Amino acid sequence: MDKVYITGHRNPDTDSIVSAMAYAALKNALGQRQYCAARLGQISDETKAVLDKFGAQPPELINNVRTQVRDLDFDTPPTLSPAATISRAWQMMQADRISVLPVANEDGTLYGMLSAGDVASYDMLAVRNSTVKNVPVYNLLSVLEGKVLNEGGQIRDEISGEVTIALPAGRENLLFSSPDSIVVCGDQPDMIKRALELRVTCVIVCQAEVSRELLELDTDTCIISTPYDAYRAVHLICHSLPIERICKSHDLVSFHLDDYIDDVRNTVLESRFRAYPILDENEHVVGTLSRFHLLRPRRKQVILVDHNEKAQSVPGLDQADILEIVDHHRLADIETNNPIYVRNEPVGSSTTIVADMYQEKGLMPSAKMAGLMAAAIVSDTVMFKSPTCTQRDIDIANRMSRIANVSLEELGQTIFSAATGEDKSAESIIRTDYKEFHIGGHNLAVSQITCLDSDRLMARKEEFLATMETIRKKNGLDIVLLMITNVLVEGSYLLYSGDTETIRQAFNITGEEKNCVFLSKIMSRKKQIIPSLSALWG
Repeated sequence: MDKVYITGHRNPDTDSIVSAMAYAALKNALGQRQYCAARLGQISDETKAVLDKFGAQPPELINNVRTQVRDLDFDTPPTLSPAATISRAWQMMQADRISVLPVANEDGTLYGMLSAGDVASYDMLAVRNSTVKNVPVYNLLSVLEGKVLNEGGQIRDEISGEVTIALPAGRENLLFSSPDSIVVCGDQPDMIKRALELRVTCVIVCQAEVSRELLELDTDTCIISTPYDAYRAVHLICHSLPIERICKSHDLVSFHLDDYIDDVRNTVLESRFRAYPILDENEHVVGTLSRFHLLRPRRKQVILVDHNEKAQSVPGLDQADILEIVDHHRLADIETNNPIYVRNEPVGSSTTIVADMYQEKGLMPSAKMAGLMAAAIVSDTVMFKSPTCTQRDIDIANRMSRIANVSLEELGQTIFSAATGEDKSAESIIRTDYKEFHIGGHNLAVSQITCLDSDRLMARKEEFLATMETIRKKNGLDIVLLMITNVLVEGSYLLYSGDTETIRQAFNITGEEKNCVFLSKIMSRKKQIIPSLSALWG
């Protein structure tokens, strides 16, 4: 069952993290167990404090949803040992209608690749040179379905020599005269006796019995009987070699499950192999990949919560299938291949929407989840002081707090007194709740820090401004804004870098203080900051 990622935006805040966790829990509770909450960045101090309070772990961290080798319907053919016979490998190829088999060491790591072309090339060479070397007797007995007839033959572990079919009895056989021979014959006692006297390496007796007199001769020649005819026996002898002798084991091109299809495709275009081995994180062989597997890869599946803007979403989104969007922001620029379920409501928190969905499905969240959802609503509505806050947010937050048996005031203290990091760099603080927007041909970023004590942060104003300017130039942005929102005074300090004239016009700034202004009653990025800039830029 393919995993479906439910993810919030980059640089996730508490609402983004909790709404993903809550929606995944709801989906899984309804019997669809493949949903997995995910995050696109490190959690903030605030979110960590909330998760710790309720004993919850942060969601899985993902860096992108680009299509990987693991998303392909690749082949999983049998994997053979290097000691397996050519005959067994060929039988597998014929039975499964495959042309390439991976060859793995005893520990599962890659040894080589055996193709039908390798077997065919070997067969063509064997026509001109039928000499075999160091063939294990076990292999020979296996492919011939044979049996060692004499005691002298029991001491041999390997067979070497030129494979020769003896001519019929009564004619002088000039085809073997060396002990380094493997003689294939039928019911030919004189020919068998001559071979034993010459002490050839091995005699293969096809569809015939050997007399007790010949079997008791003092010889170390290995006498083997087989139910196959001479022609078939010769072919099988050649196919009794271990596949390690003919498979390709050097200069192999392999891929790992986590490799991205874009990179794999480029490598495949530069090489000419029929199939490529696929390895897992332990270098074990798990399958093979061919060119046609790249034509229609399975795309990763995602559900977006608390955002619907590509710049804020997971990298590689164009290679994934978006199944749903649950959000409370303005509609932006995300496109989908197919119609999807979209739920976008003008409330103060995405978690409020998810909590409503619990009620609609007749499912009460656990006390832990209810506590997390109450905290997320309190966080995103700035303790219900944000202009985005609605009565629904307040009612649902109160209901969740009763289920979790926790005070909303206590949650507010936990959330807004969480350390913003005196020991953190200015950039890490700015990146805590940072979003980029594309409006009317302009690129901007807005970061927000919500706290109970803004003086401590404002003491680092110059450091913040310098860092914002660096971010602006590095990311090619027109404007970078930092909101330091004080819950107690119900207002925000706005630090800005870039097109200062636009900022002054948008927020009617007339003071002389450079790149900084206090905006009373300004608490919301999405309902107060972004709309003001959107109106100015048309």
